[in-house]
Amino acid sequence: MSSSTTDKQPAMPPVFGECPLPIFDHPQIVLGHGSGGKLSAELIEKVFVRRFRNATLEKMDDQAQIEIGGARLAFTTDSFVVTPIFFPGGDIGTLAVNGTVNDLAVGGAKPLYLAAAFILEEGLPAEELERVVDSMARAAASAGVQFVTGDTKVVNRGKGDKLFITTTGIGVLDRATQISADRARPGDRILLSGFIGDHGITILSQREGLEFESALQSDCAALNGLVGAMLDAAEAAGNLGGIRAMRDPTRGGVATVLNEMADRSRTGIVLRESEIPVREAVRGACEMLGLDPLYVANEGKLVAIVAPEIAGHVLAAMQNHPLGCDSRLIGEVVEAHPGMVLMKTSVGGTRVVDVLFGEQLPRIC
Repeated sequence: MSSSTTDKQPAMPPVFGECPLPIFDHPQIVLGHGSGGKLSAELIEKVFVRRFRNATLEKMDDQAQIEIGGARLAFTTDSFVVTPIFFPGGDIGTLAVNGTVNDLAVGGAKPLYLAAAFILEEGLPAEELERVVDSMARAAASAGVQFVTGDTKVVNRGKGDKLFITTTGIGVLDRATQISADRARPGDRILLSGFIGDHGITILSQREGLEFESALQSDCAALNGLVGAMLDAAEAAGNLGGIRAMRDPTRGGVATVLNEMADRSRTGIVLRESEIPVREAVRGACEMLGLDPLYVANEGKLVAIVAPEIAGHVLAAMQNHPLGCDSRLIGEVVEAHPGMVLMKTSVGGTRVVDVLFGEQLPRIC
């Protein structure tokens, strides 16, 4: 290996007494750092968490849960850079609202208020901006939340790809829930609320001009109503704490969120491929493009880890809700192989379901 200084990354200053070693294998940010996979985890841990470290942040859930004046609150923020900004089943506006509502809901919170910041590119047609904001207003009204503050900036033509949106949400934890990725226990059941991969493949088909025999549509939806039904079922069964963990599998898909749960709880997970619902159009597109539906983004689905004694009650409540009618029990938590996800395949084998290193589909949310 050459000893030239141009082949080396600059040394970083020590952080919390650590040696000043380079923190990246990449000298520059790449698209994969936004994938939700291993590159994203490296970026978040080595750049952000190590500098902002605190007990709340280290939970690494989709929302922070904090207590102020005796009230338990959930707080989250997310940015949306999807391209194209309009697609079957939604647009960047509905995505921004529903994505933030869902990050609050899967922590057991009742979403209440949103803030929105808009980065507008010079030359964006005003009609398109109005169309997006109208979608946001409708989505917020449907989810029962209100926009209460925000910000707008404009960047030079060619510097913003039309429109980026950042949404921040706050909700109240009005039940005695303790939902977090580190609470999975051996014997728990894994529930999935429906077909996977719809959103990511829809975005890809629109971006690349691909046509399939069956029409594809994003599953973009607010999940707070579905989560409420699940919590009601658990409470009625006398075990609200039996809902251990929930995530909406957006970037990185179902495979990535289950790996995060296995890692955080130091348990193993076993999935059954035959129970994971994938539409034929999505399956066909993935086979043609060399993609795995388990890693494709969803924007209206959730994965829940639930205690075995209430799993049937919660699953029935999901199946009785319009957004959960295709819910399935797809696997269970085990004591073996902690931190790993395995899948029993349809042909009788077993394979490791790892986290992807980089990006399958960039700019899908």
